[in-house]
Amino acid sequence: MQDEHSDAQSKFFLTPKHPCSYLARNNAQTLFFDPRETVTPLIYQSLTDQGFRRSGSHLYRPHCGSCQACVPTRLPVAEFLPNRNQKRTAKRNTDLTVRIEDAAFTKRHYHLYERYISLRHADGDMYPASEDQYRSFLLSPWSNSLFVSLYRGEQLLSVAVTDQQANGLSAIYTFFEPTEEKRSLGVMSILQQISLCQELELPYLYLGYWIRDCGKMAYKINYRPTELFLKNGWVRLN
Repeated sequence: MQDEHSDAQSKFFLTPKHPCSYLARNNAQTLFFDPRETVTPLIYQSLTDQGFRRSGSHLYRPHCGSCQACVPTRLPVAEFLPNRNQKRTAKRNTDLTVRIEDAAFTKRHYHLYERYISLRHADGDMYPASEDQYRSFLLSPWSNSLFVSLYRGEQLLSVAVTDQQANGLSAIYTFFEPTEEKRSLGVMSILQQISLCQELELPYLYLGYWIRDCGKMAYKINYRPTELFLKNGWVRLN
């Protein structure tokens, strides 16, 4: 990495230009918080409120010059009103049980992740999955992480990797049984994260980046009201 930037409190590194993971362009750049720095809960929350995300033990934010396609999103959960499709999804999955589990490596969770990557993302840069990649992508020694898991009986169907912070929950990544498409398990997982936020009396669910022209990332403003981080602050969409 190159182009080191620093301020009075912390250091950041800007990557060289690289292919974008979401759009057909090859001049993307990413700003990383210095991995040698200690990430305290206060730093993590402050960076989250500035649009940063966690990947493994790294905190990053797109920094692509003139391109502003990746827009951080968060949901004020106290005012959330499910739309018709979200209500149908909740009703369709009333037979499932929600379990809040420790964020730790187990063969059970990893096998679902491996199956999900193999059948849903074989054309992506996370294929093929490996145990080391799973650990380095989803787990972190400094984050307060948990798994919001959905079970049918004793069968694990979905795992939403979730970080608990002072100001909300951060939805890091969700993987699920790829043959259960009719259940809309991705939607159901977000609904459960919203419920957990409300139960813990946390104001926001951070959903990551909304990218209008990327089908895999465009769904994030389907949860209303939502807030987008534009330029220097959060803007509400009702």
